Amino acid sequence: MILLVAVFLCGLIYLGVLTYRSWVRYQKVPGPIVAAISNLPRLRWAWSGGAHHVHMQLHDKYGSLVRLGPNCISVGDPKEIQKIYGTGAKHKKSDFYKVMQPMSRGKAIQGLFNTQDDELHRAMKRPIANIYTIFSLVEFEPHVDTTIRFFLRKLDERTTKHASLVDLGTWLQWFAFDVMGEITFSKRLGFLDEARDVDGIMDSIQKVFKYASMIGQIPWLDNLWAKNPLARFLPENSSPIVAFALARARERSNINEVEKTTTHHNTEDFMTRFLKAKHKNPAIPDWFVTAWATSNVLAGSDTTAIMMRAIIHFLIRHLDSLAKLMEELSQAHCEGRLSDIVTWNESRSLPYLDACIKEAGRLHPVIGLPLERVVPKGGVELCGQHFEEGTIVGMNPWVVHRDKEVFGDDADEFVPERWLVDRERRVKMERCLLTFGAGRRTCLGKNISYLEIYKLIPTLFWKYKMTLEGDWNVVNHWMVAQTGLNVWMTPRSCDREIQS
Repeated sequence: MILLVAVFLCGLIYLGVLTYRSWVRYQKVPGPIVAAISNLPRLRWAWSGGAHHVHMQLHDKYGSLVRLGPNCISVGDPKEIQKIYGTGAKHKKSDFYKVMQPMSRGKAIQGLFNTQDDELHRAMKRPIANIYTIFSLVEFEPHVDTTIRFFLRKLDERTTKHASLVDLGTWLQWFAFDVMGEITFSKRLGFLDEARDVDGIMDSIQKVFKYASMIGQIPWLDNLWAKNPLARFLPENSSPIVAFALARARERSNINEVEKTTTHHNTEDFMTRFLKAKHKNPAIPDWFVTAWATSNVLAGSDTTAIMMRAIIHFLIRHLDSLAKLMEELSQAHCEGRLSDIVTWNESRSLPYLDACIKEAGRLHPVIGLPLERVVPKGGVELCGQHFEEGTIVGMNPWVVHRDKEVFGDDADEFVPERWLVDRERRVKMERCLLTFGAGRRTCLGKNISYLEIYKLIPTLFWKYKMTLEGDWNVVNHWMVAQTGLNVWMTPRSCDREIQS
């Protein structure tokens, strides 16, 4: 008993010394008092789903540097993006990303997004990077068109000549998942067909993000819960997303069959290309294929749905902007420059559409927490202050995207016109966007999202009149915004009346 008490007291003293050293190290960095000695405030903010709002308020109060935890600094000045995330920066991802690694058969599956190992990231990215260029992705456009047609058919079944209330937020998420199924496995995952969350995949992904957003604030808790060695014996320990990807890979385990594989669009899907990459280089581990496919489904669908919901929400809340977009679409249709389902190349000739998409992504970025990095050996100077090796630093896109020096005094407002100014200012703003991250760890799948968004948004607005039902309260658990976006939808009349 005496020994246990002694161990307990020693533990308290040790924690006290660490806390004091941490507090002294960065006592000049402002922030909530409790945050200087504990990570519990961070966890509480993430638990509420409103951490992004808290961080914006803290930066408004304290300035460019805010202490979120004993060893966690939030940086709000866009000028520091390159120092933290640039191609030459040596900052590695923090243990937050380790929490993001799903489990399969008792082992954590690392992917392009969640691995902390830069060497592993390069090894995983090198064989498949060329597949994700926009030039390669245009080959997948027929797959996206097929799903868009099916999506519109499903919406037509739920709308009449009179306005019908549709939970468009959920339908957009189902659409995004089915597109990823089409381009990754050559078949829809069944969300649109069955109008439900098939195999609980969508719910599982949301749970992963909610769990990571909270536990990621105190990462060692993950070792006591999801990554606990005893957890591998639990049947529910394996992620359904990983299980789904494994099943698809097993379906094409024979490379001879893969070589013969063509889709109904006479193109190769992602899974076929992944397997061919592995066949070309036998040194690639089998689990790379699973990780690649899992990354497509895990990050490629949810992020796209969030962005599309944001774009639609802002446009139907700002009728002047919507009117300008509809005028642009009407002129393009009259001149024969747009198809019924807008193509990628056609969308690139619509500058106001481009401005609306960029502005929505700026005001409602997918990520609602700092993109955490660990200061490397030698330290780094940020906003005039030196930070030692091992310090966690990060930038929250919700904070950076509202910087008035870069985006103007109206940075808190939806103003697509800001992207139609002179090229110099536009380039400056684009360099300060963290919508899909920045630098060498920029989201590899961002072009997939853009391909879907630039095609579906103009197609959807040209086909339907939409009115928002109620308000849209943003709850952001890392990459999960509120699913519901209730919209009154009416098919546009045959004279293509412009919504005013």
